[in-house]
Amino acid sequence: MARPRLFRLWLALGSVLMILLIIVYWDNVGTAHFYLHTSFSRPHPTPAQGEDQDADAFLDKLLGVGLKQGDLSRRRTAQPPAPASGRPALGRMEESVRGYDWSPHGARKSADQGRQQAERRRVLRASCANSSLAFPTKERSFDDIPNYELNHLIVDDRHGVIYCYVPKVACTNWKRVMIVLSESLLDRGAPYRDPLDIPREHVHNSSTHLTFNKFWRRYGRFSRHLMKIKLKKYTKFLFVRDPFVRLISAFRSKFELENEEFYRKFAMPMLRLYANHTSPPTSVSEAFSAGLKVSFANFIQYLLDPHTERLAPFNEHWRQVYRLCHPCQIDYDFVGKLETLDEDAAQLLRLLRVDGRLHFPPSYRNRTASSWEEDWFAKIPLAWRQELYKLYEADFVLFGYPKPENLLQD
Repeated sequence: MARPRLFRLWLALGSVLMILLIIVYWDNVGTAHFYLHTSFSRPHPTPAQGEDQDADAFLDKLLGVGLKQGDLSRRRTAQPPAPASGRPALGRMEESVRGYDWSPHGARKSADQGRQQAERRRVLRASCANSSLAFPTKERSFDDIPNYELNHLIVDDRHGVIYCYVPKVACTNWKRVMIVLSESLLDRGAPYRDPLDIPREHVHNSSTHLTFNKFWRRYGRFSRHLMKIKLKKYTKFLFVRDPFVRLISAFRSKFELENEEFYRKFAMPMLRLYANHTSPPTSVSEAFSAGLKVSFANFIQYLLDPHTERLAPFNEHWRQVYRLCHPCQIDYDFVGKLETLDEDAAQLLRLLRVDGRLHFPPSYRNRTASSWEEDWFAKIPLAWRQELYKLYEADFVLFGYPKPENLLQD
């Protein structure tokens, strides 16, 4: 009788040890790198919540992640910030359209920043709980989110940070910051220390970042449980901007510049469907040489056309933020805005306790300003503007942007 019991005991211990080794090895962080400084969590009850909590508790205990909030005893020694480098080289046309301003701007340290951040999070939570605000995917749980929709959540296990990137909201530089923090990219065998030293083509290479959608391949059936642990323990942040201004910025950068990929994939169909060009040029250079470009009105028609998303989901540059970052399923600890980027970036880096190691790259001021909205929408029919607002209403409400009444009334 003793031998079977002993065998079962060794089998159980061996299984637990094997699970631990697999998780630690695949995650490349081990228990010593779980730098956790928040424990905020919004519960999303499901019929199997009890089972999930048991599994989460098991993994939590197994990984030894029960560190106290703000415990920095296991952090690596912070490296001194490298000297600031110059801005990346950009052509004049690209710089004009993209709207880069690389001059340094002093971030204001306001005593109201904490209250402002609390108010943004309060508005977000209240909007998610408001039954009168309805939009697709609002009521689903985190477990219901398809794996491929988690590809915008970048994880830094070294500092316990999760960043949901939103294109056209300074995401290039925030990705650079995440690369420096996670040391996920090397330059001549050493990690990058200055965000601006990282080439743009590497920043947007998906292989550079560890994102939630890659967890299934690494952890299999443990992936969702591990995601939940990280969501509970890590600091989660995103940056947003006025939804209509973001659309204008996306249009300017993708259709006013020569972009072969976007021309072939999006501009050519728009020209055929909405501009009566049955045979548009096959290359963007030919089209631009002939003075043929997609108009902003063509772009709005494309967004409002019900056939558009029957063929494929919106491109990430104009997809709604609630579809990219799932703010009603993930309780974000920090909501930054492009309109207050300087002070928000400085506040966030202090919150993450990395402000002594690096600074957010010299302020990104996009010349696509909210004051331009009336000019851009002047030739767009009122009915289209109203329909477009309905399409992006959730982003306006969730993130506290006022309804643009001046654009929605005669």
